[in-house]
Amino acid sequence: MTRTIAIIAALAAIGLMGALYVLTMRSGGADQFAQCRTAQVAGGASAIGGPFTLVDENGQTVTDADVIDQPALLYFGFTYCPDVCPLDSARNAEAVDILEERGTMVKPVFISIDPDRDSPEVMKEFTDNLHPRMLGLTGTPEQVKAASQAYRTYYQKQEPEEGDEEFYLVDHSTFTYLVLPEHGFVEFFRRSTSAEEMAEQVQCFIDAS
Repeated sequence: MTRTIAIIAALAAIGLMGALYVLTMRSGGADQFAQCRTAQVAGGASAIGGPFTLVDENGQTVTDADVIDQPALLYFGFTYCPDVCPLDSARNAEAVDILEERGTMVKPVFISIDPDRDSPEVMKEFTDNLHPRMLGLTGTPEQVKAASQAYRTYYQKQEPEEGDEEFYLVDHSTFTYLVLPEHGFVEFFRRSTSAEEMAEQVQCFIDAS
C-alpha cells in the first residue's frame, strides 16, 4: 500500500509542479514570496485552492473562510490510514509546535477523503490525539470531492475485503498545503520535508506576507 501511495504521490507531484510552473509565467508584478519558495510557485496561486464547504469535528458546517482565518497547513487523508497519514500529520503537528514556540500561530487542518467512515466524532478523536489545535474536517462525498478538486489532490477508494465492507484503504496524494488568509495557497510540502524545514519555510512566508 505504501508503494502504491508513493507512486501516486510522485505522479501527482509532477502534475502539480507543472501547474505551478505555468502559474509563475502569468503576467504581473514581482513575487513577494520568491525568497521562500523551493518550487516554482507564484504568489496568490489562484489555480490551486479555493472555496469549500465542509463539516468540522464538532458537527458544524464551515467554509474555507471560517477555516483559513489564520495561516494554516492543510492535509488530505483518512483516519483509518495505517501509516502515511498519522506520520505526515504528526510531522505537521511538530512543525506547528516549533512555530508556536517562536510566537507564530499556525492552524493544522486534517481534511478527510473518507467521508463514509470519518464522522465528526471520529475526526475529533483522531485530531485530538495528534494536536490540541488540529481541526478535523469531513462532509458529504460531494463536499469532500469539491474540496479535493480545489486543491488538485487525488484519492481513490480500494475495493473492500470480501465479507468486510467496512475494511478498505484509500489511495491518496500526500501533499501538505500552506494557505494564508489574504493570499490563499502559497506553497506545498512533500513527505520528505522535515518538521524543522517546514517550520522554517512557513515562517518565511508569514514574515513576507
